[in-house]
Amino acid sequence: MSGRLARGGRVVAALLAAVACQTAPARAAGPPPDSTTHATGVVTWAASADLMGEGTAGQGYRLIVHTSVGGSDLRVRFTNAFGDRPLTLAGVHAGLRETGAALRPGSNRPVTFGKVPTVTVPAGAVAWSDPLPGRWPAGADLVVSLRTPDAAGPASGHWMAMQTSYTGGGDHTAEESGAAWTRTTGSWWYLDAVSVRPADRATGAVVALGDSITDGWQSTTDLNRRWPDYLARRLGALGTPVRGVANEGISGNKILADGAGQSALHRLDRDVLSQPGVRTLFLFESVNDIKAHTGVTAADLAAGYREIARRAHAAGMCVVAATIGPFKGWPEWDPAAEAVRQDVNRFLRGSGDFDAVTDFDRILRSPYDPTRILPFLDGGDHLHPNDKGMQALADAVGTGSLDCGR
Repeated sequence: MSGRLARGGRVVAALLAAVACQTAPARAAGPPPDSTTHATGVVTWAASADLMGEGTAGQGYRLIVHTSVGGSDLRVRFTNAFGDRPLTLAGVHAGLRETGAALRPGSNRPVTFGKVPTVTVPAGAVAWSDPLPGRWPAGADLVVSLRTPDAAGPASGHWMAMQTSYTGGGDHTAEESGAAWTRTTGSWWYLDAVSVRPADRATGAVVALGDSITDGWQSTTDLNRRWPDYLARRLGALGTPVRGVANEGISGNKILADGAGQSALHRLDRDVLSQPGVRTLFLFESVNDIKAHTGVTAADLAAGYREIARRAHAAGMCVVAATIGPFKGWPEWDPAAEAVRQDVNRFLRGSGDFDAVTDFDRILRSPYDPTRILPFLDGGDHLHPNDKGMQALADAVGTGSLDCGR
């Protein structure tokens, strides 16, 4: 195994060098105010940005996201990561949801950027809002409303939210009623992170970097039953130092190659290292690299895992890796892919590159056929866990492993 890993490391050396040298997209306008470029507090929610198609001028969005850790001084981050021109956002408000598109009375408040009500985000950039005073609870539905007065060209956002949000025309972002928000969307547009300042300054966060299993596919829509959601509730109930949970899963994502979103290697800086208050990276990826049948070997993947761990460690973060679950019965499974999965899992269990390893494979596999998901935990497609499977994954995470003391 070790000889093959060494040879594979050389195979992907050029790829990793390219990642390290990758340049950001050209920025077509001056930067937002300085105060919008600096992260503070602890991330309480996040979703990885991807290319969303064309932006719509004059569109309103009422986006529903679920917080993990509570605190004061709420800030929201907007992304134009895949835009090819500046993006102006106006009428931004944040409040707490009552039901549907309606807000809790008295909670909807205007959000500013450098003390002004609009912000223009350059192509390829992100912008944080000013802190919004007051206390914001853990485990709550936060509502972020915004308008895109002149949006055009490629939009950025997260397409598979597993959460119903709302859209509408006109200027209704300040209204707490949901009457004007007559259309729905299953995506989060432009919003990619929220932070708060917890009362306990020792509080930190974990970022789950993953694919569709982390993104929540086959969990129940609108009920926050992705495995990172279950983990957030568990951490909150235990009162552990790490209580913020950021879900940076993208359906179809890979470690080594772009495709369904930028690869884990390419998006690591934006989705993990730039998030505020992150104590730990939880890495659960690579089934898509394997089942794509592109010739990727366990050695190639080991080199990618090691590069991610190296960069996260250099940023002072703990790194927890999870083994790859079984997927026999999925159309792309075959014995060759299974052999790579087993080799990668042996590497993960035996490598000294991580601060801890969580054995998701052991949790999910059937005792009668370890290449298959236990039927009780199978979402129906033999790759993605159902709600019970998602909870089982969250329960398997050792809470002590999320705070390794780096």
